Amino acid sequence: MEELYNRLNAFPDAYFAFVMVVITYAKTKPERLKKVMEYLKSSDNISTSDVIEFISEQPDFHEFCAHSRKAVEEKVS
Repeated sequence: MEELYNRLNAFPDAYFAFVMVVITYAKTKPERLKKVMEYLKSSDNISTSDVIEFISEQPDFHEFCAHSRKAVEEKVS
């Protein structure tokens, strides 16, 4: 997870929410972490927008969003 954190923070336009969302997405399942790391290593010309687009196109992205939304709702209640 430290390697992912360092790679995300190395983006010139990295911002807190970007780093936290990608880490939260990746840490919930080992295969997610593997896919994200492979994507990040695939090119030196990837932007933060590219990473967000890549994650949002994953088949389990909506599952992640639903889980995250439920967690937020439980904290607010």
